[in-house]
This record gives sequence, structure tokens and C-alpha cells, in this order.
Amino acid sequence: MTAYGTAQDADSQAQALDRAPANDRAGDTQNPVLPGADRHRPNQGTDFHGDWLDGIRVNKSAVERRTASLPGRRAVKKEAQTAFLLKAISCIDLTTLAGDDTPGRVRRLCAKAKGPVRPDILEKFGVADIGLTTGAVCVYHQMVPTAVSALSGSGVPVAAVSTGFPAGLAPMETRLEEIRRSVAAGAGEIDIVVTRAHVLTGNWQALYDEVRAFKEACGPALMKTILATGEHGSLTQVAKASLTAMMAGSDFIKTSTGMEGINATMPVSLVMVRQIRDFADRTGIRVGYKPAGGIRTAKDAVNYLVLMKEELGRRWLEPDLFRFGASSLLGDIERQLEYHAFGGYSADYRHAMA
Repeated sequence: MTAYGTAQDADSQAQALDRAPANDRAGDTQNPVLPGADRHRPNQGTDFHGDWLDGIRVNKSAVERRTASLPGRRAVKKEAQTAFLLKAISCIDLTTLAGDDTPGRVRRLCAKAKGPVRPDILEKFGVADIGLTTGAVCVYHQMVPTAVSALSGSGVPVAAVSTGFPAGLAPMETRLEEIRRSVAAGAGEIDIVVTRAHVLTGNWQALYDEVRAFKEACGPALMKTILATGEHGSLTQVAKASLTAMMAGSDFIKTSTGMEGINATMPVSLVMVRQIRDFADRTGIRVGYKPAGGIRTAKDAVNYLVLMKEELGRRWLEPDLFRFGASSLLGDIERQLEYHAFGGYSADYRHAMA
């Protein structure tokens, strides 16, 4: 049975993960912002285990107490904030998913992904030569060729939202073909959306089968499964959907499309990352986590990094196991870095995204 309760249990679990062999913990590098995406080992999934789901119960009050205590218990000191903010940048899926997207906007976004922070700011911190980039650029399928061309040679992957994003209600074959076309166009990562009805009706076998089919269509591409947790109705449903998606082969589980009424929240994130921890304990397979929607400030980013460190250990602070889905977060982080470097903020237009 999955338990959600004490901070002591969470601390001991995170410490155990931290004691993993050094060559298996990419987060324990001296340089806190090395991307590390090449360390990812794809999740091949497991058979469907309905009995794993039967014991899941989530105590909402305990979850809320735990997440409310995190900022105070693990405040990031001023001298460490710069390292945390640089780390956060390396984990951003820089995103544009607007109806008025143009090739020009996507190319500008890709340029920002390759050089996310002004050179004078990086020079001030002595890290101008680290090759800092964002984790990926996330676009609709139609913009994949443009993004692939703009990012050529940079090492920054293109992530494509797929499978009838955001509602996921297109016919199954259409959704599978969309994945195949995006991969053929050069997308290295695919963000899929699931059929919410499977979650709402508790049809976990159907959810497993659907995600498994998407995984096969992804081929070599990394697959992030968007659960749309704001539409699940309860934290217990979030936990069961998370575990089912991982059994089916998800390389990442992701909170939201960013277009639901409720997107990423700390309580939902705690439930999902504890399922990631339980799945790793059962199978030895590490699965990544991507909160998305409503994450706009540097403070938000630091709080999520603290959650990951507390619950899963340093290994989950690398972009092969953690991403933010965000469009405006980078601008605020860059402004905060500018303040740490020079003691003042510049106007927003100096940190334009696209």
C-alpha cells in the first residue's frame, strides 16, 4: 500500500536514493547545470499489474501538510539561489502552443533556448562557458520541421505535443499517426495526452493499453504522458493514473496540458513523484516528472526543485528526469539572475521570449 504521510519517511527515502553509487547519480556533478539528457534509459514498461493499484490510498490532508511545510523546511539560501536558478533553466521545456504561432516565432524561441541567459549575466557568475541551454523546445506538430532546423547542432531536442492535444479525443489511428509523423519529422520527444474517461471510470487496463500503443508508435523518441490531473477528481485517481502510465512505458509523467482549469500544483506533484519513487523501488526503472501549467516565477521553480530533491534525491534534478513545461518562466528566472548579478532589474522587454 502506498502511504502518504510523514516528512520523516520522505527524508529517509530521499537519503537512500542519494546513497546510490556515484556513477549512477548524474545530479552529483560539480557543475550543477550540465544537461545530462544522454543519461536517460528508456522505460520499456512492465506488464499490467492491477494489484499494484488496489492498495493505493491517498490522504489528502497529509499531502497538503507535507507540501505546505516544504518551503519553510528547506529554504534555499541566497548563495545557493543562483545555482538553483541555472539548474531550473536547464530543465525547462521552452514552449509555444498558440493558435497564432508562426515559423518566425518558433525560430526566435529556438534561439532563446540555445542562449537562454544574456552572456554578461553568465560572465558575472563565471559560468559563460558551460553551454547552458533549456531542456527542449515544445511545439505543435506543424512547427516541428521549423524547430528541428533552428536547433540543428545545438543538442536541444524538439518536443512535439501529440495524440489530439489538448483534449485527446481524436480517433485512435489518427493519434498514432500524429506521433509517427512527428518522430519522422525529427521530434526527439513526444508529449502525449490520454483519454480522461479511462481515468474517470477507473478503466486502468484501457489506459494501460492506450499508453502502451502510444509508446510503440514513439519508437526511439522519449515519451511524456500528460495525465491532465486537474480533471481527475481525486488524488487517489492521480496516483493510480501515474502508476498505470509508468507500467505502460512512459519515460516521463506530466501533470497537465497547461490548458485545464487546474494545472500543476504541489499536492498533485507530491502524489506523482511518490508514485515515481514507488515504481523505481518495485522495478529499478527511473521515470521522469514534468509539471506544466501555471509555473511562472523563479520562486515556483525553486520550490519544485526542492520537492524533487526532498522526495527523490539529487538524481532527479537533471533534465533527463525532470522538466518544467513553461512559456514565461524563463523570463522571470533571467530577471532574478540579473538582480543577483548586478543588483537591479531591467525592463521585461530585455528578456523577450519570441
